[in-house]
Amino acid sequence: MTENPHRPAAAESAARRAVSGIDRDVRARVLATLTRKFGDLDLAEDALQDALAQALVSWPQSGIPTSPEAWLTTTAKRKALDVVRRESVLAGKLAQLQSDSERAPSHPDFADPADAVSPVMPDDRLGMFFACTHPVLRLEDRIALTLRFVAGFTTSEVAHALLIPIPTAQQRIVRAKKRIGVLGVPFAPPRPDDLTDRLGGVLRVVYLLYSEGFARSTGDSHTRDDITADAIALARTLRSLLPRAETTGLLALLLLTQSRRPARTDGQGRPIPLAEQDRSLWDAQLAAEGVGLAEVAAAQRDAGPYAIQAAIAAVHAESPTADDTDWAQITVLYRLLEAHDPGPVVRVGRAVAAGRAFGPARGLAMLDRLASDKALDRFRPFHIARALTLAELGDDAAAAAAYRRAIDLPGNDAERDYLADALAGLAVNGSTAP
Repeated sequence: MTENPHRPAAAESAARRAVSGIDRDVRARVLATLTRKFGDLDLAEDALQDALAQALVSWPQSGIPTSPEAWLTTTAKRKALDVVRRESVLAGKLAQLQSDSERAPSHPDFADPADAVSPVMPDDRLGMFFACTHPVLRLEDRIALTLRFVAGFTTSEVAHALLIPIPTAQQRIVRAKKRIGVLGVPFAPPRPDDLTDRLGGVLRVVYLLYSEGFARSTGDSHTRDDITADAIALARTLRSLLPRAETTGLLALLLLTQSRRPARTDGQGRPIPLAEQDRSLWDAQLAAEGVGLAEVAAAQRDAGPYAIQAAIAAVHAESPTADDTDWAQITVLYRLLEAHDPGPVVRVGRAVAAGRAFGPARGLAMLDRLASDKALDRFRPFHIARALTLAELGDDAAAAAAYRRAIDLPGNDAERDYLADALAGLAVNGSTAP
């Protein structure tokens, strides 16, 4: 039989598609396994990248494996071991690293790594979320580190999520890794008694993971449904592990937000504002579950920011139309939320709610008082809120300037197209110069 000359090219193309199709969830799990085994984030990341590069060479010849994740894990472990051998690092531990069964770390703050898949920590990656939020790290460094290495964010995505410049995000990640290395912090889930102390950081990471899928910081599409689904699954696991007001509130918030997903984008993938969404498309089952959980969270003594945000989302979910929304109640809830979390994003939300409840002039005054905040100047939704409010007040020239600023900021292309259309709408009406 004559050999098909197109087979090698087809095999290489198939391998490239398979590698590019490995999502951040798989990469994060492999990275978590490597980090827990070798205790070195840089080594783990380099080994994973080497394994992905090796896949592009090996898979066209051997075929795509049944479990690409298992193949990558095995290959990356071998790559990491090669580095350990070459550098003669911890030679006495080499036999231990080669063994499939790892010995328990001596650090008293951690349980045996094998417990990561036990009922105490049912999700391996969630175990790494807790491991990366060790109290020896500054809170802001814990969040940046976990987003980068466990949630699988790029450094620019970390910066966008935290409303900080990219160099600042890089500094936080480097600082956290250096402190981990100096202090010899092991990467293993903490003891059950220590979970509560680290819960806040883990909740924040899951929330930011969902936010990245809800409105992407880059790329063509406005949403990433696989990321939001991943965050919801982690939130469900968190609540089953620690059934507190805040874990319940976070799950409620994500479900209520996700219930609007069918109405959030148009046929071209561009975002549809909440006030213009067809609420008949909202997922009633998800909304009902979310409202029920929000009520449970609100009734508990330890209700905090996520329970309050869930209550805000529940008000929207229970409003049959945008005009029926109880904005006065939402404004009160935002005031309560600001007492827990006085951050810039919360203050923008409160200003928008006040504008809806008491008139756009009130909302604009509150937004303008926030204009000097450097973090908000990099926050596209802040400028969108100003543009919408200014347009409502009839100041189309100022609204156009706010839209232009929003367009200039990082964000996904679908949202940028929506903003360009909104800006063009002002120009078409003759309100602003093109």
